[in-house]
Amino acid sequence: MKKENDKIVKEVLDDFQARAEKRKSFDMIWKLNMNFLMGNQYCNIGFGGNIEEGERQYFWQEREIFNHIAPLFDIRYAKLSKIKPEISIIPATNDERDKQSAKVSKKIYQSVKNKLNLDELSNKAIKWAEVCGTVFYKIGWNSEKGIVVGKDEKGKDLKSGEIEVSVVSPFEIYPDSTVCESLDDCQSLIHAKAYSVSQIKQMYGVDVAGKTVNTFALDSVSESIGGLGFNGTVPKIIESSKNDSAIVVERYSKPTVDYPNGRLTIVAGDKLVYDGELPYKVGEDGQRDFPFVKQTCAEEPGCFWGTSIIERLIPIQRAYNAVKNRKHEFINRLSMGVLSVEDGSVDLDNLEDEGLCPGKVLVYRQGAVAPKFLEGEALPSGIEDEEEKLLEEFTKISGVSETLGSDYASANISGVALELMISQDEVRLNTTSESIKNATKKIASMILRLYKQFALFPRIAKIVGENGQIEMFYFSSSDISSDDILLEAQTDNLNSLAQKREMVFKLLENGILENENGQLSNRMKCKVLEMLGMGVWENAQDLNELHIKKASNENLKMLDGVVCKPLEIDDHKLHINEHIAFMLGQDYEIAKSKNPKLEEIFLNHIRNHKQENFGG
Repeated sequence: MKKENDKIVKEVLDDFQARAEKRKSFDMIWKLNMNFLMGNQYCNIGFGGNIEEGERQYFWQEREIFNHIAPLFDIRYAKLSKIKPEISIIPATNDERDKQSAKVSKKIYQSVKNKLNLDELSNKAIKWAEVCGTVFYKIGWNSEKGIVVGKDEKGKDLKSGEIEVSVVSPFEIYPDSTVCESLDDCQSLIHAKAYSVSQIKQMYGVDVAGKTVNTFALDSVSESIGGLGFNGTVPKIIESSKNDSAIVVERYSKPTVDYPNGRLTIVAGDKLVYDGELPYKVGEDGQRDFPFVKQTCAEEPGCFWGTSIIERLIPIQRAYNAVKNRKHEFINRLSMGVLSVEDGSVDLDNLEDEGLCPGKVLVYRQGAVAPKFLEGEALPSGIEDEEEKLLEEFTKISGVSETLGSDYASANISGVALELMISQDEVRLNTTSESIKNATKKIASMILRLYKQFALFPRIAKIVGENGQIEMFYFSSSDISSDDILLEAQTDNLNSLAQKREMVFKLLENGILENENGQLSNRMKCKVLEMLGMGVWENAQDLNELHIKKASNENLKMLDGVVCKPLEIDDHKLHINEHIAFMLGQDYEIAKSKNPKLEEIFLNHIRNHKQENFGG
């Protein structure tokens, strides 16, 4: 058995090393992107595959850094972080059971979203995708979390378990081939991460030998940065070492003939800690699949890894730094001057140290030519033109611009033209925003499928309802039918609040939101206030929603044979419609076949509503 385990460990580690070697060129690109974002912009990828720092060619050479990548990164992140897609879950049919399943599924996702703060994780993922071009979400099930549901044979607490979602950088992911464009095309995937030996002991219960593991750290570079007479300092990314640690390698393989449920092999250090089937049924139709979701900045055809905008901006940034520094060197020559001195006419050492300072008494040899400044030329216009063109290229390549900057504000531009310019600016981010939306839909789908697989015991969750109240609800795996659920992004949050308000006012002016009586219902008033950015007012209770919930609870009680009487405060029309809709559903038909008296109970209740309604 030990020989077999050692064979598996060696095979997995050899596979990991081979994949790491194939991915090395991408690692260098990502490190270079990170350095340029942080301001270390006089570096390059050397022949040995390492990031090398460039040196000054002359002591007087200007090597300042004019970082335009960082503010463009901030603008893109600010716009993309506003994208928070809302999930709409559509029932498979009009049956009441499917409608209820869709409602419960949406509540489950909202509860997990609030509990795990998925919006913050999304923002973290956007940063990684913008720097490296690709980022991953890992969705799993932690059986050590949740409420205690019992005891095992050793008296240890058994917990209900809970969803875990984490953001995984591309440095930790190794696909079987870089030409696979998506996770669906990959047959196997490795997730490798360094942990301390104490963490490995806690996670897997095994002792592994600690060693030095390479990781990333921040350092500073100053020798080659700065201008004439001074040095600057910028941070840079370097490889560092982490002691007493080991790498945990998780290799996920899709189902094959030999492994119909897929295969997961976990090696911690040099020990095999797990070798079995894929644990999660997160694929289509209950199939076991990779628990990962990929998100990219820009898709690269025929390549697994996406492209970062920083990678495209690096040549422009290098050219811009060169132009600005040559410009400053020219200004230095004009301001400090270049002296012409006859050999032996003056004390050169004194002249080099002090120059021609104001009030200086310059002594030169009798009969010699007096030192003089060489006449300088004017700054070539081509330098200014090149600087402007490079600034325009920054905007074109990054896909973002200061649309409402001072140049546009002072110009005579109509509101329609400004709106078109803003719209065009947002369209250029469409590829990245679509990747964010697709990732959100896949994450929501995996969350529901994991609850479908593991939520065997009824569990309680809570969300903030539309009327601002905290709503508690119970659910189990039987309440979820994720295979019949469609996930859709409802809104595009790249639109500003002002644009949304203008749209709402136009809808109100045209009467589109009014009912058949030409009035706004209470429900619609609450929605309008919410869309205008005023939140849900404390006293703006959605009575229709409350009446519908009360009618739904009465349906459940009457299924158990309880006779419910209408109250004077009931909205009888809403109640009658809810009861009739329930009677036309499959749940009612199944219950009626077991208890024929149910029909009379429901019909009497509906008759009482009609009498109260006519009497009112």
